[in-house]
Amino acid sequence: MKKSLEVGTIRADETKKPDEVAAMFDVVAPNYDLANDVISLGQVYLWRRAVRAAIDPKPGWKILDLAGGTGTSSMPLHEAGASVVVCDISEGMLEVGRGKHPEISFVWGSATDLPFDDDTFDAVTISFGIRNVEDVPLALNEMYRVTKPGGRIVICEFSTPVAFARVPHGFYLRHVAPRIARMASQAGGAYDYLSESILQWHDQHTLGEMMLDAGWRDVAYRNLTYGTVALHRGVKPDVRP
Repeated sequence: MKKSLEVGTIRADETKKPDEVAAMFDVVAPNYDLANDVISLGQVYLWRRAVRAAIDPKPGWKILDLAGGTGTSSMPLHEAGASVVVCDISEGMLEVGRGKHPEISFVWGSATDLPFDDDTFDAVTISFGIRNVEDVPLALNEMYRVTKPGGRIVICEFSTPVAFARVPHGFYLRHVAPRIARMASQAGGAYDYLSESILQWHDQHTLGEMMLDAGWRDVAYRNLTYGTVALHRGVKPDVRP
C-alpha cells in the first residue's frame, strides 16, 4: 500500500524522503505534462530539443531516461532510433507513461540504486529530476556505473539564472507558478514543493564539480533561458580516474 501524503506537506530539504517524493509525483501524474507545458510558458519544448541534441542519439543505442516519468522526454530519443528505458520511483508516473507510450520500456527504480548491470547504456540522461534525489553524489555514481565506457551523461535541470533574471525568476517561482499549477492541476499544492526545490538547488558550477567527483570527464554546461535551466554534459572514460 502506498504511503498517504498530504500534498504540500513535503519540504525540499534534507528531510525529504524518497517514498514521499514518489507519493507526491503519484498525485500529480495525471496532469503532469500539461502543468509543465503551462508553467514553463512553452519553454519545455526548447529544453527537450536541447537535450536531444546534446545526447545526439544514434539508431541502436540503449539510453536510460532516469526520472523519465511519463516518457514525454523519452520520445525524441525513441524517434531517433534509440532503445529507451524510463526509470522512475513514481508508479503513478510510470502508469501514465505506459498508457501513453507503449513502445518505450518503463521500469521502477531508485536513482541511488539503479536496477541495471554495469556498463549497460550508451547514454544516461535525467531532466528536472536530479534535484529531487536524496543523495545526488550517489545517484551520479550509479549513473556512471550503468553507462558504458565512452558513453555520455546529459543532465537538464533548473539552475541559477544570470544576474538580471534572478529577481523575476524567484518571484515567478514563489508567487506565480504555484497559482498557475493550481489551475492546471487538481494537485497544485505539490508545486509549492517543486518551486521550493528549484530555489534551493545547486548552481551550475557546483553540479559540475559533483559530476567530476563521480568520475565523469569532459564535464561542461551551457545555460538555457538565461540560466533558469542548465544543460550539463559529461563522458565516462575508458578507465575510471
